[in-house]
Amino acid sequence: MKDKSGKEISENLREEAKNIRLVMADVDGTLLTKDQVVDPETVKAITRLRENGILFGLCTGRELKSVLDSLSVWGIEGLVDAVVGSGGAEIEDLTLNRSVKQYPLSGRLIKKVMKHYADLPVNFVVPEDGLLYTFKDDPLIQALSKADQIPYQVVDPNTFLENEHSKVMLTFRPDLMPAVKERSKSFCDPDFTGAPLVTASILFEYMDPRVSKPAGLHQLLEWHGWSEENLCSFGDEDNDFPMTQMAKIGVVMKNGSQKTKSAADYITDDNNHSGIATFINEFLV
Repeated sequence: MKDKSGKEISENLREEAKNIRLVMADVDGTLLTKDQVVDPETVKAITRLRENGILFGLCTGRELKSVLDSLSVWGIEGLVDAVVGSGGAEIEDLTLNRSVKQYPLSGRLIKKVMKHYADLPVNFVVPEDGLLYTFKDDPLIQALSKADQIPYQVVDPNTFLENEHSKVMLTFRPDLMPAVKERSKSFCDPDFTGAPLVTASILFEYMDPRVSKPAGLHQLLEWHGWSEENLCSFGDEDNDFPMTQMAKIGVVMKNGSQKTKSAADYITDDNNHSGIATFINEFLV
């Protein structure tokens, strides 16, 4: 945490909170509990937040349509003002009726990623249009579909990859993560100069290097004429580290990674114990 004492943290946050106009939360491990819903206390806190004129949105690696389709299941339908989806490739502001999709990957590049990991026991997934598109049916895609509550569809890669797509994800057993990360170090392509991201214990994602949560958030803030000074974020995993650094107030869940906690202005309770509500109620409403 950036301050040295609890008292200093509270005093600074109360002052900085006066300028917050937008609160953006990661979904998995942050907003959602282990039961894949938003707990009642957090729903109440978000409602109070919006009644106080502060917008609430989601910033997630999940694909945009699947997020919008899930709001009622999660118990927050009508409480979300904006979504930054696909890790920043899709941006939609529901208050301004404005949206944009940017920087997709070519089918050629996705095929090259698949070939690079062909000998490892992984499956490949492209989230799009509210579905998880995959190229083989196995326990890995079945488990991911069940965990994220998103249906999957098996398609022919040759036909499907004639078009561009926002990203490609690798899913695998958690114990395979070290091997997947090590293999990524030898991937080389002139159209891909960034670094793939660990977004969950079973997910590793390739996106255009220009795509990021901060880039998506900057676009959203620009539409409203706001800056980073007006942003509060909630996150947990390593892929939330840049967003946490960017936000004027970066809040990280108790269950978050050590890397992302190192950038936090405040560490709140975990996602199963109303961590978002705890912070909102103390500092924002």
